[in-house]
Amino acid sequence: MIRGLAEYERLESQVKVTPARILRDGFGRRPYFKTLICREGKNTVGFALYFFTYSTFLARPTLYVEDLFVLPQLRGKGAGKALLGELARIAVRRECGRMEWAVLNWNARAITFYRRLGARPRKEWVLTRLTGTALRRLARSH
Repeated sequence: MIRGLAEYERLESQVKVTPARILRDGFGRRPYFKTLICREGKNTVGFALYFFTYSTFLARPTLYVEDLFVLPQLRGKGAGKALLGELARIAVRRECGRMEWAVLNWNARAITFYRRLGARPRKEWVLTRLTGTALRRLARSH
């Protein structure tokens, strides 16, 4: 599923995932994320990976959806909506002030889907990322 998501997002070269890392980071002593698996019968058709951040302005947690993926041949049958619906239920249960995620700007189908659910893109906020050498350089400088 993770490799399928990377292929869909045209990011295969960035995938460094291993089963051992997933087990450690999601199911070990200190889990960094949670997952939902969507099944149709015995077949896995999609997944969502999420974690919680905190909004200082709202003084409430935020449920952040890192990944949402449904197998391409099974899209449009309700799996994505079911996953997002369950994520929303978790957010409400955990008293989150919001639920957020990022979507690639070229993914018009997903953007349309999210808009139909009531989600609105935040154009005034720019996702910023520090990785690799720059991340290590900053860490060493302090």
